[in-house]
Amino acid sequence: MAQDNNNIHENEGLILITGPSRGGKSQWAEHLLSHKESVTYIATSASNTDDISWQQRIELHRERRPDHWHLIESGAELIQAIESTLNSEVILIDSLGGFVAHHLDRQHIDWEKIENALLQLLLSRQATTAIVIEETGWGVVPTTEIGGLFRDRLGSLAQKLEKIAINSWLVIQGRALNLHELGLPVP
Repeated sequence: MAQDNNNIHENEGLILITGPSRGGKSQWAEHLLSHKESVTYIATSASNTDDISWQQRIELHRERRPDHWHLIESGAELIQAIESTLNSEVILIDSLGGFVAHHLDRQHIDWEKIENALLQLLLSRQATTAIVIEETGWGVVPTTEIGGLFRDRLGSLAQKLEKIAINSWLVIQGRALNLHELGLPVP
């Protein structure tokens, strides 16, 4: 069944946007919120890096973003960034991978506390919150322990978020697929 383009903007609650690198996730998330008067864009990855290609990607995001959207560069402090916004304020978090990467040095029990705090905070929000999540499990199996930890934590958190989301999108090769319309939850 084809998605009715007139209804894709009528979602309130948690919306997940996932897919592989360079598939169009961020652009689709921005499109889903483009009709909102005010959006707070929370960037989780470091912007002060010497990596030229990363700087170019950040610049593309800046150029696409409407001037009236508010930007918070949260780094590891995603929970505090969300808490600093009004509960009724629309938020776009781009992306969850940056947040997870910032906490890879945490012990399992500490990560669980952070993860649970994030889930509880998102459950308490009244306004739309769109979260971009990288799909890491489709690629090569990580050969390092930290790579495996990143993949496992991100994948687990994505599944927990899906259980509370009102909508989930898979964006791949520039196409957005509504997973709630196309798929069934895994028991």
